[in-house]
Order: sequence, then C-alpha cells, then structure tokens
Amino acid sequence: MAAAKLSYEEARDELTKVVSTLEAGGAGLEDSLKLWERGEELALICQEWLDGARKKLEAAKPAEDK
Repeated sequence: MAAAKLSYEEARDELTKVVSTLEAGGAGLEDSLKLWERGEELALICQEWLDGARKKLEAAKPAEDK
C-alpha cells in the first residue's frame, strides 16, 4: 500500500507494529534501519493527518474564538 494513501489509523497501526518490532530487538542492523526509516515516514503521515484535522477545527471555530 502506498504511504501517501494510508489513513491515519492505518499509518498509526503500522507505526505501532514497527515500534514493537524495534523494541523487541533481534533484527539485524540493516533491517533495523529500514524499520526506523519506515517509522519516520509513518510518523510524518500521522502528523500530517493531525495537522490537517487541527486546521479544520480552527477554521470551524467562530470568529470571536480565534
């Protein structure tokens, strides 16, 4: 699945798996680096979703609340 098309929930769930795998240890250096890079990518996707949601909430607030 292409990273750009992941929903927030999909990215978050995959990130959780990546973190669990890294914390469990046992992966070689090369595999650990690939997992780390994937985790960074997934964290960015999640942050972009959260930033977008925050902007929508701010835009929905009445003018006097801004």
